[in-house]
This record gives sequence, C-alpha cells and structure tokens, in this order.
Amino acid sequence: RIAQLRELLGLDRPLSVQFGDWLTGLLGGDLGTSVVSGRPVTAMLGSALAPTLTLAALAFVVLVPLALLLGVVAAVRRGHRIDRAVTALTVAFYAAPEFALAIVLVAVFAVGLGWFAPTAVGAGGPLLMQPELWVLPVLVLVIRPVCSLSRLVRSSLITTLDSEYIRHTRRLGVPVRRVIWRHALPGSLTPATQHLARVADWLLGGVVVVEAVFALGGLGQLLVSAFSSRDIPLLMGLVTVFAVITVAVNTVADIAAFQLNPTAGSAS
Repeated sequence: RIAQLRELLGLDRPLSVQFGDWLTGLLGGDLGTSVVSGRPVTAMLGSALAPTLTLAALAFVVLVPLALLLGVVAAVRRGHRIDRAVTALTVAFYAAPEFALAIVLVAVFAVGLGWFAPTAVGAGGPLLMQPELWVLPVLVLVIRPVCSLSRLVRSSLITTLDSEYIRHTRRLGVPVRRVIWRHALPGSLTPATQHLARVADWLLGGVVVVEAVFALGGLGQLLVSAFSSRDIPLLMGLVTVFAVITVAVNTVADIAAFQLNPTAGSAS
C-alpha cells in the first residue's frame, strides 16, 4: 500500500524531477489530483475560494468605514469620554480570540434568539444570498481588525492634526470637517493601509477557526481537512494560493500607501 501510494504521488522519483513536473503543471494551471478525494486540486480550490472571497469582501465593506469612523472620532475627541470609551472597547475586544467570540455569538444570536443559523451545514446556493449564514461569521472576522485598525488611524491622525501645515490650514479659515477629511486623513492612512494588507491576507488566506466553527467550506476548512488527511497535493496547492494572495495583497497595499503619501518615497 505504501509503495503504491509513493508511486501514485511520484515520490519514488528524484526530488528535482518531482519539483520540475509540479512546476510545469503549475504554469499550466494543473496542481495535481487530491489523494483522498481523487478530484483535481484546482477544482477543489475553486469551489472553496468562493465562500472565503465572499466573507472577505463582506468583512471589508464593514471593516474599512467602521474603523475609519471610530479612529477619526477618537482622534478628534481625544482625551474626552468618547475617546476613552472607544479605547476601552477596542482593547477589550481585541484581547478576545476569534473562537471565543464565535462561540458566544452562536450561543446568543443563533441558539438563544434564533436570529441566524448556527452553521452552514445543509445549506445550498450562493453564500451572498443567505445573510442568515454570513452575518455572524463576518461580525467575528471584523471585530478584532476594527480594533487594531481604528487605533492606528487614531494615533496617525493625531500626529497629523498636530503638524504645522494642518495648523496653518486651520488659520486660513478652512472648515474643520474639510481639514480632517480632505487634508489630514489621507496623509494619515499609510500605516493603516499597510496594516490593512495584513488583514486582507489573513481574511483571504482563510480564517481557519471561523470557517471551522460555522462550517462554511472555505479555504480555511479545506486546509484543516487537507492537513488532517495528509493530502500532500492539496496542501501544496493551498500553499501556492496563500503565497500568491500574500504577494498580490502586499503589492497593492504598497502602491496604495505610496499614492496616499507620495512624499514618503521621495523623502527616503
């Protein structure tokens, strides 16, 4: 049995030949066949990518405006009660792990109140058309990134508001709202944009715990299944997808950060 499996996986050939064949298949869009299911790895990744992309897109739609709003409000009202309240809440929620938040939300809103489905087991059709399935997972995905991102926006915006050119803009009689949203905020988003790239990488790479708790069948759950069954071709395909996502997201983030603050490149 072991010899047959080694022959099936091509492990009886030299390592250089194995890697060359896999790389040739990769360039042609062929990532091999799953040892466990016998399905093409590309097809399995394609079906698992849809739920993960849906969750990531929905999380971004909620995450970005909410984090910006909290960060700006806390920065503008720094030292006041609302700033202290936002700080306390963000620190508290950021300390809570995703699996604990997921279990609490399922127990309260799915099992207790019955507003949402506890898992996606038995559900069919596009995930986007079934809000009862994705509201709780998106909420779990958003809570911690909102905390860290809003803190970055707050600290960076406070530094910008204290700068001389913002003070000069205020002396010229420019309305406060325009100073904040048009002049101060864009120059303060470079750290937040780079942090957002790490958040996007985390989301698109598949949040293993969240997808496992809600049984959503995304990349994270596929990774758990491949690892537990030692499905090497599927694991290699997943690693490739994660690597491509990481490089692409960080490249886009660097470009966006430069566009928001082009003086940083010239200064360096």
